[in-house]
Amino acid sequence: MTDVRPSQRMRDLGVVQHGAGILTEPARPFHLPAERGEAERIVDELFAAIERIGQVHPFAKGMGIAAPQIGMARAAAVVLPPDNAPAVVLLNPRITDCSEETDEQYEGCLSFFDIRGLVPRPLKITVEAATLACETTTTVYERGLARLIHHEIDHLGGLLYTVRMRDGVDPIPVEKYRQTGRAWAYE
Repeated sequence: MTDVRPSQRMRDLGVVQHGAGILTEPARPFHLPAERGEAERIVDELFAAIERIGQVHPFAKGMGIAAPQIGMARAAAVVLPPDNAPAVVLLNPRITDCSEETDEQYEGCLSFFDIRGLVPRPLKITVEAATLACETTTTVYERGLARLIHHEIDHLGGLLYTVRMRDGVDPIPVEKYRQTGRAWAYE
């Protein structure tokens, strides 16, 4: 019996895989409050996907999923922080400020789970987003949570983390990745 590749496992769980056009197209924002019901439905679908995925794979660094990754081209994402803090629901998010200070850490993506890539990201970002109650919030995220949120907001803009990697740095096969099960290290 052959082992199932990690990307095939994600595909089987309903995650759209690399190469699908929806992953490289900007997601359509919600018109709130008019589309509140649609936003709630999509957020529910994202939580259901997280539940399915979490039963198969643990995520020591936290995890996130964006609506395009489950075949819905809408500006919604859900991020589960690594420390069991409440989930972050992002509707129509946009980064309004980034720290100049960055670091590089390995990231993975549910949409091409066979590789990991070394990605530079700001250590702190400020995000403006809508809530399901149709309010606008501004939140500052730092370090690992900033990385997770930035990754998901990139998905909503049609960007995969590989476009953020430095020139000459290639992704590595998941088999060579040695930090599985450990949180990102920050000084």
